[in-house]
Amino acid sequence: MNLFLELLLFLAILIYSYLEAFLKLFIPVKRKSVCGEIVLITGAGHGIGRATACEFAKRQSRLVLWDINKHGIESTAAECKRLGATVHTFVVDCRKKEEIYSTAEKVKKDIGDVSILVNNAGVIITADLLSTQDQEIEKMFEVNILAHFWTTKAFLPTMMNNNYGHIVTVASAAGHAVTSFMLAYCSSKFAAVGFHKALTEELSTLGKDGIKTSCLCPVFVNTGFVKNPSTRLGNVLEIEEVVNKLMEGILTNQKMIFVPSNLKIALFFEKLLPERALGVLRKIDSIKFDAIIRNKQ
Repeated sequence: MNLFLELLLFLAILIYSYLEAFLKLFIPVKRKSVCGEIVLITGAGHGIGRATACEFAKRQSRLVLWDINKHGIESTAAECKRLGATVHTFVVDCRKKEEIYSTAEKVKKDIGDVSILVNNAGVIITADLLSTQDQEIEKMFEVNILAHFWTTKAFLPTMMNNNYGHIVTVASAAGHAVTSFMLAYCSSKFAAVGFHKALTEELSTLGKDGIKTSCLCPVFVNTGFVKNPSTRLGNVLEIEEVVNKLMEGILTNQKMIFVPSNLKIALFFEKLLPERALGVLRKIDSIKFDAIIRNKQ
């Protein structure tokens, strides 16, 4: 096919895609069932991970919960069992590659093949670069992005053999737009968004269209990890609101899940506005939270 015909085809697909998106505004999207699916969630002892586990429990999924905090994960497991789910727990430090691989082998041998992987574990330090310790930077990258590689490499082969599964990346709005005093965190979340996009493209190139991918990108969430967050142009989100959007995204195979949904519009305009105008807008927004700042004015 010559270039002219390829461009015509592209134009036709573009128009069709816009029409399809418009019609979907009025037609309910079909939701898939996750009943009986083996769902592995990292960082399941607290916050978004815990609430996500409970939502899967309500849908009768079989749960495999990982967390570094034994008390937290046992509390999550107890709640999920009350909801009627079968639950297996493992204390795992997602900074350690070999621990991830060895625990993944136990899961595959003793429980079965994971069909939904939720890479949720994450850590954050709020400080300016010079106040952030080297080991803190390393920890954020080890948990927030490198662990995604190790868990996905552990469970993706079976998904590929079956051409079936779902890989969820819990990232952040900080993976699309930066905030001062979160330099290492933003960098790790940009990497997580890139991981999701590159993995999605690679699976498509390999013809593995039965493996779905989703990436969650919320603004500030009231999980307690960031102290006293506030913004003039938006709200700090509650965990339940975020997880409801996440589950809707998983059940309808959404690739990118922004919370709130109008965040994608704001990110679009950020690419169009001049740098000086963006600077004024950031001052108007006045994002604030507790942070360690060495040379604070």
